[in-house]
Amino acid sequence: MKACNPQQKGHGSTPLRIAMIAPPWYEVPPRGYGGIESMVADLVAGLVRHGHQVTLIGAGRGVDLRTYEQPPSQRIGDPVPELLHAAKVERMLEDLVVDVVHDHSLAGPLGAGSRAAPTVVTCHGTVTGEMGDYYRALDASVALVAISAAQRARGAHLDWVGRVHNAVDVESFPFRDLKEDWVLWLGRFNPDKGPHLAIEVARAVGRRIILAGKRSEEIEHSYFEAYVKPRLGQGVQYVGEADAELKRELLSKARCLLFPLQWEEPFGMTMIEAMACGTPVVALGRGAVPEIVVDGVTGFVRGRLAELPAAVEAAESLDPGACRAHAARHFDVPVMVRGYEHVYRRVVRGCQAGSPRDLPLARS
Repeated sequence: MKACNPQQKGHGSTPLRIAMIAPPWYEVPPRGYGGIESMVADLVAGLVRHGHQVTLIGAGRGVDLRTYEQPPSQRIGDPVPELLHAAKVERMLEDLVVDVVHDHSLAGPLGAGSRAAPTVVTCHGTVTGEMGDYYRALDASVALVAISAAQRARGAHLDWVGRVHNAVDVESFPFRDLKEDWVLWLGRFNPDKGPHLAIEVARAVGRRIILAGKRSEEIEHSYFEAYVKPRLGQGVQYVGEADAELKRELLSKARCLLFPLQWEEPFGMTMIEAMACGTPVVALGRGAVPEIVVDGVTGFVRGRLAELPAAVEAAESLDPGACRAHAARHFDVPVMVRGYEHVYRRVVRGCQAGSPRDLPLARS
């Protein structure tokens, strides 16, 4: 693999050659759950529309180079598929001529030091504790990108090259002005996401609630059986994991999306999907929530769980059009594409001059 090609300086509007590495766990785009894979699919499509040459490496359908015929989704948590995926990716990269590698996998960045091209790594999860130590220990050729200001602040010890918010294809989400009289929770059945708390909030104001989400991992099964299943019935409906079509239907019809977050989540794709449908978000102000939801305009951000019931009642007074406009202005795919183009060009210039870590922070 060659990089820092003098004929591909990475300046101006010169097209870039990009190797895009997806995680191995779901197809790109995913049929159901798969926030990272959905973001990667949208980013690739946007970059291609801008004239860049992108080689997408991942598992299953929808990729240019395939590490697994079928994604090993049922083995999430097992390190072997991730390691095998990374090893295959390195062999594939040997045959490519690229200007930059954009890696969204966990183990893949370990091979960055042997790559001729610089590697951009988007940090999709936590950046504290051992994960923070991991990112800090990566080769100096790795350029780290945060997905929110909140995440970057929690990882202040890391050498960030930029911040680029995740995005969705806003036009692919149906806008609905008239909402139905129920609220929605959508996500992974994990204590961090607080679906059992969403049920309690909905019941406190006598609202019907629909829950849709993933529960394929053991921790998700255990949590669902202990905390969610006993609360089903009496206005609480579980509809299973939502595919792309059902997700859009639910998000567009719901009175609001409930997001009683119990950890410092670095982003939260469901929030921008809801706003794209014109649906306000009622959330606890943890992690990136305050920089995604405009309090009093596209939803309500509150500090305590006890404040959420009143916010649910007030959500029907918000303008669905303002929610949609905010999503289109700040979280549509072209905005994300421009952010990453800015990062790529900085990193390519850094590769030619020295290390990406020598560059000033990209405020994208």
